[in-house]
Amino acid sequence: MEKDYTINAKIFKALSDTNRLKIIDILSCGEKCACDILQEFDFTQPTLSHHMKVLMECGLVKCRKDGLWCHYSLDHTNANKLVLFLMNTITNTEDCICKDECQCK
Repeated sequence: MEKDYTINAKIFKALSDTNRLKIIDILSCGEKCACDILQEFDFTQPTLSHHMKVLMECGLVKCRKDGLWCHYSLDHTNANKLVLFLMNTITNTEDCICKDECQCK
């Protein structure tokens, strides 16, 4: 299985912000309206919109519009793929990138 470092690096970069990590934690409880998410932070709605845009662009969050309201949820498929990628990256497996012997002997 070919690892996609570029896509996963983009996701990890998105998660390197503490506010976005907290948003992911909030969404782990289920779908939330933007106004409910905003109550957990001391920043403005445009700042929340920026964070949500970053999380949606990397594929971890989905948005469902209901009239004027935006409802956000985790994309569990992509979140699970990220977990598997990380587990496979930090675990010595048969398809490990370093499975070949050292060539510098």
